Amino acid sequence: MTGELIAIAVLGGALALLLFVIALRTRNVVSTPHERAVHDTLAAAAAAAHPLRDGLTETSATEAAGPLRALTGAEGVALFGPDGALLARDGEIWSSPVLDAATTLAAEALDGRRRTMSDAPGVAAGPVRKLIAAPLIADGVSAGVLVVATLRQPGPGQIGALTEVVNYAVTQLELAELDASRARLDRAEVLALRAQIDPHFIYNALGTIASFVRTDPARARELILDFADFTRYSFRAAGQYTALADELGNIDRYLTLERARFGEGLDVRLHVDPEVLGVVVPFLALQPIVENAVRHGLAGRRRGTVTISARGSGTDCTISVEDDGVGMDPELLRSGAIDALAGSDAPSSESEGAHVGLTNVDQRLRAAFGNDYGLVVETGIGAGTKVRMRVPKFAAGIRADVAGSRASGTSETVAGSKASGTDVTAGDRASGTDVTAGEGGPR
Repeated sequence: MTGELIAIAVLGGALALLLFVIALRTRNVVSTPHERAVHDTLAAAAAAAHPLRDGLTETSATEAAGPLRALTGAEGVALFGPDGALLARDGEIWSSPVLDAATTLAAEALDGRRRTMSDAPGVAAGPVRKLIAAPLIADGVSAGVLVVATLRQPGPGQIGALTEVVNYAVTQLELAELDASRARLDRAEVLALRAQIDPHFIYNALGTIASFVRTDPARARELILDFADFTRYSFRAAGQYTALADELGNIDRYLTLERARFGEGLDVRLHVDPEVLGVVVPFLALQPIVENAVRHGLAGRRRGTVTISARGSGTDCTISVEDDGVGMDPELLRSGAIDALAGSDAPSSESEGAHVGLTNVDQRLRAAFGNDYGLVVETGIGAGTKVRMRVPKFAAGIRADVAGSRASGTSETVAGSKASGTDVTAGDRASGTDVTAGEGGPR
């Protein structure tokens, strides 16, 4: 008997100690009713914000109705679309008469664009005392209506809470529209870059291919395939982002065509760390920069060198495109008055298009990764130009679109000697050391 008492005492002490430890651990989290109320309110606000950031749809309304009811403190909440159709409801008081009355009230709120109230909708409605409908007006447009049902006469506190909840929901819907607008803008900027692909390059590429048809049919065939792959990639339908390997592969095809045109006058050097080939970059982020560098390298000269580098730098990837051409006045570049073709004899329309292309890339980099990731230009008159960009090796929510990748594999193109006569320096995949390929040989 004494042993049993000792065992019970030991178990009781252990249980008391366990409860004491739990109390200590939770005391600093939510220790008072006020803190618990604040915690519950913030949790409900976060739960409502997430679905509303996708806009007001039947799915998002279903997910948000419960948290919104918790925020308003009402016994029932219903969400209606901009056409007055019921999207979702939460609470167990939504009988058919109450829903009919709420639908009518929502239509009145949409028409008047202001909050409306009604008394109990008849005896059949049961204990419901009040219905309050508040329109959700985002950026001057009615996005829907929030209707709450209460079992008691709402006081000024509950009316004020409803107003704040409506404002909060409207803010989330405006942010959803902002996200959608930014996505549309990104797509428009990609389309703008496609439209800015130099028509003179296309004309000259076709002329160069035509010149090889009789003298070197095999070379002409290879150039036609390169031109087809270049245009297929540049004008692909899907994706705002791509892997650096795919982007460099397309640059390689572009340089192959330019090399066929300029011959030994265009010297291109490519230095790429294998570890950064999978880094995600905005689609067509390098094309306008490399086009500018080619123009710089050969502007008013018979020869020019373009160096493209992609290196790992901690958590970032640093990409640079450098030429040894005419350079430009840094002050004029900062003012935005001219583009990187200052001092060349390029047509003004061509110059403006290139400048818009660089601005486009800079804005897309900052929009995707933050203001620390824009373009950096190092230049001087007669000193050449170097354009650098940093992109994070990994960025949350940003993934490469794989639809545009070629089955043949772009990485081999980057690391190999596809650009006829072009010096290509790439990291050796096995050892990480530098290897050199191409007809030009080491300089």
